[in-house]
Amino acid sequence: MSNNPAYLETKPHYEILDGLRGVAAIFVVTFHMFESFTFEKYLGGPTYPQYLGHGYLAVDFFFLLSGFVIGYAYDDRWGRMTTWDFFKRRLVRLQPMIIVGSIVGAALFYFQAGAIFPNVAHTSLIKMLLVMVIGFTLFPVWRPLDIRGWTEMHPLNGPAWSLFFEYVGNFLYAVLVRRFSKLLLTILVVISALFLLQWLLFGPSGNVIGGWAIDDPVQMHIGFARLLFPFFGGLLLFRISKRISVKNAFGWCSLILVAFLAAPVLGDAKHLWENGLFEGITIIIVFPIVVAMGAGGHVVGKRSAKVCKFLGDISYPIYITHYPLIYVFTAWVTNKKIMLSQGLPVGVGLIVAAILLAWTYLKLYDEPVRAWLKRRFLVKAA
Repeated sequence: MSNNPAYLETKPHYEILDGLRGVAAIFVVTFHMFESFTFEKYLGGPTYPQYLGHGYLAVDFFFLLSGFVIGYAYDDRWGRMTTWDFFKRRLVRLQPMIIVGSIVGAALFYFQAGAIFPNVAHTSLIKMLLVMVIGFTLFPVWRPLDIRGWTEMHPLNGPAWSLFFEYVGNFLYAVLVRRFSKLLLTILVVISALFLLQWLLFGPSGNVIGGWAIDDPVQMHIGFARLLFPFFGGLLLFRISKRISVKNAFGWCSLILVAFLAAPVLGDAKHLWENGLFEGITIIIVFPIVVAMGAGGHVVGKRSAKVCKFLGDISYPIYITHYPLIYVFTAWVTNKKIMLSQGLPVGVGLIVAAILLAWTYLKLYDEPVRAWLKRRFLVKAA
């Protein structure tokens, strides 16, 4: 079909893993919606606990899935594919929606002004547009371009920080780790697990919240701790071919995943290690088990297959485009001192809107653009 080594047929997907990625992505949106009601400093009255206490761990689950899928998709293709071919394929897959996320963030930016985002009202249009264009590339910005006031490396679309680390993981895999034997990869994964546990058990927070500020050494420490074990642990999980076969795997995996993401924060200021231990167990033990179950299970019935496909299809678009909506929602909640009972119906509407918009971006933009990029850069007629 082609004499271009960059073109390789897409492999069949793990349907359950696709579905789980969608479950985790929608959970992230819900977590962020509830988070808007927890900013006591700005609400000036009674606030609410984060009812989905560990929703942020969905990012670590994404990294684990990415490592597993990267191994499945590319491990047996080196020799038919160059490093640059690999990078082109990853750019075609990820970059179009990164651009959309930055555009959506720019379009909604000035609707987010308020005390919680102190820099918005004082940011010029030219400066904001500059940050938007930089966001197209996924290059992080330093504090002089912090147009929100939260020290984010991507202040128009905060979650893009995890895509920055996703690219770091892809780069490390392509230039180095793909050549590792199972033994050497196991050593890397063990060291990465210890690096993660060191932060969780002996660090100042007892959690992995962070990773989004490029010019903060602590934030970078957290970011690499969150990336290295899950990403390369997922790769190792694929290479050792560990699968767990259970009936109704998608249902059980979803239940386990949601239960651990929704678990409340443990301990207190004097016992941070309790929550750190919980997060370490979740990332290092529970998430790999869930992925092994998902990879070893099978979807039964057309309806289940359609659900998993839909969730998998929207998972990336909703994750990379939902947060500008959250910024607007958070500004509304904090500016107007909205109570949870008042704001929850709007928050539910936001979640529905995020899903519908993600589907729209996927069908009207992402899939057509990726198809064109594939024809232009990955496929040449024989």
